[in-house]
Amino acid sequence: MADEDFFLSTTPASPSPSAHFYPFATSPDIIRSHEKDIFLTSSLVNQAQNIVRSLRGARFAHTYADTIKNLTEILYFSLTTLIGNRTLGEEYCDLVQLEDDTLRLPSFMRRAGYIVCSIIVPWILQRILPAFRQRLRAKLERSIARQQLKAQQARSEGKTSKGNAKTPSFFTKLRIQKYILEHLESITSVNPIYALSIATFYFTGSYYHLAKRFWGLRYVFTKKLDENEQRVGYEVLGVLLILQIAVQSVLHVKKVGLSLEEEADHETEATRSGAQGDALIRSIENPASLPLMPATEARYDLEEDENAIAWIPKGQQSKCTLCLEPFKDPSVTTCGHVFCWVCVRDWVREKPECPLCRQEVLLSKVLPLRG
Repeated sequence: MADEDFFLSTTPASPSPSAHFYPFATSPDIIRSHEKDIFLTSSLVNQAQNIVRSLRGARFAHTYADTIKNLTEILYFSLTTLIGNRTLGEEYCDLVQLEDDTLRLPSFMRRAGYIVCSIIVPWILQRILPAFRQRLRAKLERSIARQQLKAQQARSEGKTSKGNAKTPSFFTKLRIQKYILEHLESITSVNPIYALSIATFYFTGSYYHLAKRFWGLRYVFTKKLDENEQRVGYEVLGVLLILQIAVQSVLHVKKVGLSLEEEADHETEATRSGAQGDALIRSIENPASLPLMPATEARYDLEEDENAIAWIPKGQQSKCTLCLEPFKDPSVTTCGHVFCWVCVRDWVREKPECPLCRQEVLLSKVLPLRG
């Protein structure tokens, strides 16, 4: 926690000593303010979703839940931070936001940039990252299959004889691509950056949001303190977080080392047993892919045609428990529960479990029902 103070005058034109010494806010104050704003925005989001649900229906509100949430947060911070006012959480904790370099109230550009980086940028990343990962995963799978095929063909043709055998490099292209493919989710995630930023915040007491660190926005504590009152921080939490990151890194390195040893053993066995080129060729020519069902036009809509799937009983049993409307492209999970395809798809993407029994559900295992 930085113990710096700055000089903030309440009446700059007055020659009398009417100025005050305000310290930078500590991490407990900033976190308390942040939690207060989260509580308020969550209440506003729930109210907005109820309004949309009453106007457009439960399915529409469920489909555009993220959009409603982000638009509500943009409205909240536009009516507070963007126009130069304090948020309700900042008022509750007696905090004032300042520019770190000038110690003045933030300019409009910095306030707008903070809102864009904290709400709109994560919203955009949330929408484009899944498609980017899917394309990158398909390219990596094809490239790995081609390299394995070449290796198998080279062994079968006897190009790697004992006299010309060389010790393979540790960082080969195939190994790097396999590592990226296996850990694609974590590599393309911004969570590690957030964790390091939070750990730094616990030590310094500044820049709780990554966007505030980018735009150089800090808080000062405006409440009058007693002479014997001390400001405390969360340095202990920073130490624990750093230890957690270090332990996870060590375990990850060990896991990668064991996987490399197993891969080397498999390569040795493959050299002795021979090649299986036909299977690899088929995997290159016809790569496995998960067919995506359309998200808008339903093929089997029980609301329009009750007999679309005749064996599904009419009445309450023909309605989805998520949107409370008749099934549209009914799909069954591995645990046997039936939902609309769009409803269960969106649910599993956010939380890979059944909405009813909480058993683990993979999207690739959800099967569409047909008449």
